[in-house]
Amino acid sequence: MTAATPALPAAGGGFRRPRRRPGRTALRLLPLLPAVALMLVFLAGPVLWSFYGSLTNQALTGYKAANPEFVGLDNYAELLTDDGFWKAVVLTVVFVGASAVIGQNVLGMALALLLRAAARPLRAVVSALVVVAWVLPEIVAAFALYAFFSTDGTLNQVLGWFGLEGPTWLISVPMLAVILANIWRGTAFSMMVYGAALSEVPPDVTEAAAIDGATGPQRFFRITLPMIRRSISTNLMLTTLQTLAVFTLIWVMTGGGPGTDSSTLPVLAYQEAFKFAQVGYGTAIATVTLLVGAVFSIVYIRVLKPEVD
Repeated sequence: MTAATPALPAAGGGFRRPRRRPGRTALRLLPLLPAVALMLVFLAGPVLWSFYGSLTNQALTGYKAANPEFVGLDNYAELLTDDGFWKAVVLTVVFVGASAVIGQNVLGMALALLLRAAARPLRAVVSALVVVAWVLPEIVAAFALYAFFSTDGTLNQVLGWFGLEGPTWLISVPMLAVILANIWRGTAFSMMVYGAALSEVPPDVTEAAAIDGATGPQRFFRITLPMIRRSISTNLMLTTLQTLAVFTLIWVMTGGGPGTDSSTLPVLAYQEAFKFAQVGYGTAIATVTLLVGAVFSIVYIRVLKPEVD
């Protein structure tokens, strides 16, 4: 270990720290330059180009495809008066809130707690079944879920065994179908995060609380949850951002329909850009989606900051 740099005497009898040499600071930052360059090229570059595209009237075909014009904030002004956009905003909030913030986190926590108390063979089987949904390629999982929720699919056939007639899930309740599908698809991630967090809780703390007379729910809400709140905040941020970007699952299952009844912001952006050929307008919707994700990230980071510091 290197010895600490001694403080130098300063005028007036005090001490001052020696100034850092600019050359030494530059050498320390040098290994970061490749990573910074890659982020600028492959992350910041596309984001800035996308934002510029949202300020144009570029189309997919025709004259505007080859010669787009700069229109400023016209696309964003049109969004504010577009009922379809505001409907997509509401559906996106419902989809993210129900399937990620509530569904995946609550079910993931419940599975982590149950597996923690289950026997080893049962824990291995349940973990494997849950993780399979997560490791499947998204397109494969989407087609499997389409077959499960379709009118003559697996779910309605199982209900028929009990004398029940299932609804046309993908037509009458499309948002419920895609919410349940996304919960099934992403719960494994939350389960693994919470399983790892619960394993770090000292058992002697909960045992001492049990000796003092605390019930199971009291130990969970007053001891366990506060001790893993950082993992909860991190998982909330990751599941929220992952769900906000979900496109393939919804597109394969419902195509955003019937009508626009399951068109979230990513689906609406795709439809405007590639179905109606309004690339600039669709890019504006995608930019708004990006900003929504940034807001969620900032909120979660602010929540995490006191714990990190």
